[in-house]
Amino acid sequence: MADPAVKRDSVEADELSQRAEKKARVDDENGGGGGEGEEAESENVLCGFKTSNVLNDSAREKTMFIRGKLADQEAVVILEKTPIREDTLAELFSSSTLKLEMKNDIYSTYRLHAPPHLNEIKTTVVCPATEKHVTKYQRQESSLVEETGEDYQSITLPYIQKQTFSVQWVYNILEKKAEADRIVYEDPDPEVGFVLLPDFKWDQKQVDDLYLIAIVHQRDIKSLRDLTSEHLPLLQNIFQKGKEAILQRYNLPASKLRVYLHYQPSYYHLHVHFTKLGYEAPGCGVERAHLLADVIQNLQSNPCYYETRTLYFPLRANDGLLSKFKEAGRL
Repeated sequence: MADPAVKRDSVEADELSQRAEKKARVDDENGGGGGEGEEAESENVLCGFKTSNVLNDSAREKTMFIRGKLADQEAVVILEKTPIREDTLAELFSSSTLKLEMKNDIYSTYRLHAPPHLNEIKTTVVCPATEKHVTKYQRQESSLVEETGEDYQSITLPYIQKQTFSVQWVYNILEKKAEADRIVYEDPDPEVGFVLLPDFKWDQKQVDDLYLIAIVHQRDIKSLRDLTSEHLPLLQNIFQKGKEAILQRYNLPASKLRVYLHYQPSYYHLHVHFTKLGYEAPGCGVERAHLLADVIQNLQSNPCYYETRTLYFPLRANDGLLSKFKEAGRL
C-alpha cells in the first residue's frame, strides 16, 4: 500500500506543475504575443522553485533570467522590474519611506521604499523548459550572419524544419482557446486577417513602452523569406488596420509607431511588431528589424524580393543555426 504522505506530495507537485504551466507559454521566445493567465491566481506558484543558476541579468534593463526546478521540472523564471508610471507619482512620493544614504551640498541620495503595489516585479514562468529555452535566455556573444537566398534554401530552411519549438500557443490564440480577453483587435478573414494583442514584454499600464503583436491567421507563412507579392493584401491590411486599432484604443497616431518584422523571427509563424517610437524594444535594431512599410514597398518593386535578397541577422554563440553556417563555410 502506497505511503499517504508520498501520494499527497505527488498530488501537490502535479497541481503546482499544472498551475505553473497555466501561467507560462512554451515559446517563443517569449517573443511572442503572449500574456497573462486566463484566470487570476493568488497562490505563489514559485514557493517551491529551486534555483540552479542565473542565465543572464541586466542592471540597465533591470531583468534577470534564472534556471531552476519547479515541482521537479526544468523551469526558467524571468524577473523584470516594472516601469515607474506618471499616474502613480503622487502616491509614490507621499506613501514611501526614505533612508538617507549620502548628502553633499545640494546633492542627496536615498533608498526609497515604495508601497508593495507600486514596487512590482513582472514574473514570467516557462515550465517545463527545454534546453532550447535555457540556451535562448543564456548570456552569449553574437555573430552577424550573411544569408543569401541559396543559403536559406540549403542551410536555414532545412535547419528550422527539424526544430521542435511548438507554436501551439499561437494556434491557441487564433482559436480563442487562450488569451481571448487580451485581444485588442481581430480581422477574422482567413486570407488577410490577423489578431492584435499585447506582447509579453508590455504591462499595458502606459503607452510609452507600448508593444503589440499582430499574428496572421494564415498558418503557412513562416517568416519574411516566405513573403511574395501575393501577400501584399495581407501586409497592407495589417499595416492599415493595426494602426487604426491602436489609434482608437490607445490614442497613439501612426506617426508615433514603429511597425516591423523580425528576421530571424523568434518563432516561425508570421507576426508583425507594433511598438511606440522611441521605446527601445528588444530586437528593434537594424540588424534584425525590417520596417513593414519597406517590406511592402520592396515586394511591390520585386514580387520575389525576399526569396533572393541577401539578409543579415545576429545569431548567438551556441545557436544551432550558427553551427550550420560554420559547417557550410559561410562564417
